[in-house]
Amino acid sequence: MWRSSARAACVVCQNLANGTYGARGKSPLQKLHLVSRSIHHSRHPLSRFQRLPLRISAQPFSALNHLPLRSSKLLLVKHGSQPHRTFWLARVVSRLLKLRYLVLGSAVGGGYTAKKTYDQWKEMVPDLSEYKWIIPDFIWELDEYVDFEKLTKALPDSEDLAKLLPDFDKIGESLRSLSGFLTPGYNLISEVIGASDLLLLLGSPRDTAFRATEQGCEAEKQYKKGLLGEVILLQQQIQQHEEEARRATDQLGPGSSQQKRKVSDKEKVDQLQEELLRTQLKYQRMLERLEKENKELRKIVLQKDDKGIHQRKLKKSLIDMYSEVLDTLSDYDASYNTHDHLPRVVVVGDQSAGKTSVLEMIAQARIFPRGSGEMMTRSPVKVTLSEGPHHVAIFKDSSREFDLTKEEDLAALRNEIEIRMRKSVSDGCTVSTETISLSVKGPGLQRMVLVDLPGVISTVTSGMAPDTKETIFSISKAYMQNPNAIILCIQDGSVDAERSIVTDLVSQMDPQGKRTIFVLTKVDLAEQNVASPSRIQQIIEGKLFPMKALGYFAVVTGRGNSCESIESIKEYEEEFFQNSKLLKNCMLKAHQVTTRNLSLAVSDCFWKMVRESVEQQADAFKATRFNLETEWKNNYPRLRELDRNELFEKAKNEILDEVISLSQVTPKHWEEILQKSLWDRVSTHVIENIYLPAAQTTNSGTFNTTVDIKLKQWTDKQLPNKAVEVAWETLQEEFARFMTEEKGKEHDDIFDKLKQAVKDESIKRHKWNERAEDSLRVIQHNALEDRSISDKQQWDAAIQFMEETLHSRLKDTESVIEDMVGPDWKKRWLYWVGRTKEQTIRNETKNELEKMIKCNEEHPAYLANDEVTTVRKNLEARGVAVDPCLIKDTWHQVYRRHFLKKALGHCNLCRRGFYYYQRHFVDSELECNDVVLFWRIQRMLGITANTLRQQLTNTEVRRLEKNVKEVLEDFAEDCEKKMKLLTGKRVQLAEDLKKVREIQEKLEVFIEALHQEEK
Repeated sequence: MWRSSARAACVVCQNLANGTYGARGKSPLQKLHLVSRSIHHSRHPLSRFQRLPLRISAQPFSALNHLPLRSSKLLLVKHGSQPHRTFWLARVVSRLLKLRYLVLGSAVGGGYTAKKTYDQWKEMVPDLSEYKWIIPDFIWELDEYVDFEKLTKALPDSEDLAKLLPDFDKIGESLRSLSGFLTPGYNLISEVIGASDLLLLLGSPRDTAFRATEQGCEAEKQYKKGLLGEVILLQQQIQQHEEEARRATDQLGPGSSQQKRKVSDKEKVDQLQEELLRTQLKYQRMLERLEKENKELRKIVLQKDDKGIHQRKLKKSLIDMYSEVLDTLSDYDASYNTHDHLPRVVVVGDQSAGKTSVLEMIAQARIFPRGSGEMMTRSPVKVTLSEGPHHVAIFKDSSREFDLTKEEDLAALRNEIEIRMRKSVSDGCTVSTETISLSVKGPGLQRMVLVDLPGVISTVTSGMAPDTKETIFSISKAYMQNPNAIILCIQDGSVDAERSIVTDLVSQMDPQGKRTIFVLTKVDLAEQNVASPSRIQQIIEGKLFPMKALGYFAVVTGRGNSCESIESIKEYEEEFFQNSKLLKNCMLKAHQVTTRNLSLAVSDCFWKMVRESVEQQADAFKATRFNLETEWKNNYPRLRELDRNELFEKAKNEILDEVISLSQVTPKHWEEILQKSLWDRVSTHVIENIYLPAAQTTNSGTFNTTVDIKLKQWTDKQLPNKAVEVAWETLQEEFARFMTEEKGKEHDDIFDKLKQAVKDESIKRHKWNERAEDSLRVIQHNALEDRSISDKQQWDAAIQFMEETLHSRLKDTESVIEDMVGPDWKKRWLYWVGRTKEQTIRNETKNELEKMIKCNEEHPAYLANDEVTTVRKNLEARGVAVDPCLIKDTWHQVYRRHFLKKALGHCNLCRRGFYYYQRHFVDSELECNDVVLFWRIQRMLGITANTLRQQLTNTEVRRLEKNVKEVLEDFAEDCEKKMKLLTGKRVQLAEDLKKVREIQEKLEVFIEALHQEEK
């Protein structure tokens, strides 16, 4: 920038020298460009020009050539005898001054022109200041602190940099040698992992569907090395021996046995069979050794992953993800024709056929309760099998892990399953449809989901519900009608096949046998009891039963002893099949026996079915979700899709807010309602039992004594208890008012039932502090003992309180009298109503009693017996028969009205009695002791209300809030309670929508994980 400016300044100077620019300003020379002036003008001749010190007047010059200079008179300067030299010097100075202005004007004009051009260019460039934030601030200041030239000089050259890099060729050779070193170990591990699956290789080509895992071409090549090569050679030898034995057996058929039987052929057949058995035993021992090594390696690998050696987060296994989907489906009530068609292994069979034992052998643990002949499986039990470093079991709704290697935990697990089964069974029933979900993990377990169903029965025995048989059939059909469910049909081999019930049921659900696996249990007992072993062969070949199956298996599940361990049962099973005539005579094939082969086949079938059907099920739930969302938008367009739990949380927040609002009630409001409620409760007792008896006394001393005695008795026995009851009822009323108060448009009536239940339960649990009555009794007693009215205002307040009370009582009394005597003549005339016979008698009695009171206005409150007789005789004289009790009852109301009217009159007289009260009514006939009584009552009510208010706000409201929170927590854990209190189409629709979304999302995650595993 500086160089360009200096160059522009040089151009200006050249133009000035050539005279192309004219001076257009009066700027001083110092305003020229700094660089231009310092470089060029520093050596200009004019810069060293020294003016002579002439004393002349200031003469103005014009920088414009075409305008005449203004004339000015030069001052006369005396220089001796040189006038011409003086004039010449003046002309030179004037011309030099003119040249100065020309230079200054040209420089200013050129600078202005250059600035204008620079501004035009600047406007053409886009504004990038808005994008300055992309680059950090320290970058703009980097050049001030870092010398980039020195930095570039300090960096090494490209040749030196290349010397510092490693030799990638040598690294590649090292990696290849390392991979070659590790390859045999990897092959050995692959062989060990796949060794357990080779039990299925002995089957025929049509039995390939029962292989536990599918192996590729590379894996098959690896099998030919090491121990597996020997195993495959043994397998080939076994197949050759079987073919030779089959040919020899065909030659020795029954038709030609008498003619072609030779001793040498028979010996040859026996020799081949013995050799075959020896080869099978050798093969079995090698496989057992490989399986043991495989199991140990798997356990080591899983334990390393479980301890987090690689510091990575373990994901959920594939089978666990699938099990979660099934658990969610079990809780979902499909009301939109979206049925649960996800695959699972359904274990069905007759009662005591060995279903549970087969399942335990697959799970490798005795996890189910056992009984001799009685029904033990009372509800469906879903068991999810998966691999893990430790052999443990855990329930879906619990965090406790049961160690299946410990007998104590096994016993606790069996007990827990039995307890859950009994809890799930309703009263009056034998079996339940509620599913118990259990997860079992362990090394070497095949991944699958099995459901153990109650055994099918033919007869209902004593102690069972009448519908037990039909209920078991309906449960079994509900699980088996799933087109993707694998049916594991368990048949007891120790009983006659004709007695089987489950085979007919299975053939109805799966006529083609495309998803049924038949299992014959207790083969050891069958071999002993069955006279013809060929019958077992017919069962395994599917020729005896009308049902069809995908595969047939024969297993042994122990000697019938419930204390046997899984290891002893496996040893017994292997020993039995090694010595069994069924295998020696080729009635059973090696791949059709043992629970190990069965579990591999079932697992392979299960995952094959999962891969074929899971995406179709995901699409079905996606369509169901769309239908539910559309229905919600049409019915509740302005409401959020809140399920039952979310609605409960919303209602919980509203209830807690209302409880908090209860604590914000003003003290004045509390005291007003407490005082009013307390007086309504005790006013009758004060009037009837304290005021009226005291008013019957003859003098003020007796009046005060009577009042003090009765107030003391009342305070000691009833008043504190009544006050606490009033406070508790007031708290309930205020709490109910806040709970039931509608909040305009925001009010949701779906919460009304829940709020009412929370209110009732909270009030039921709340108990008032027992010590409150004792402290309140002391306060009330002290308040009632005070008789000193300090000022006229309190006196007037007491009179007003007395008048309001007496007027209220008089109004109530008149209403009672009107009901007793019936309508007066105005109502009878206007409304055409009459009096009953009893009302007529009471009216006559009332008139007679009023005459008596008029004769003696100071009559006491009670009638004497002779007065009752007089009234009765007077009424009989007029033809009115009346009972003495009716006379006394009528007198009570008539005298009350008379007394109240008289008390009101006396109250008006006492308005001016405060002066006499201060003088203790000395020298005065006016006595206002009743006013003092009502003042004492009023003061006691105020103090009691204040005390109760303090107790409410400081203690009881907080305790009630605590009770409400406890009730809400209890309701939150009680699903049945929430279902009962939060009901309706809206709630059910939101619940279905939530479940369908959850199922669809979990299915999508599972499908994605399934695809990744296949890759």
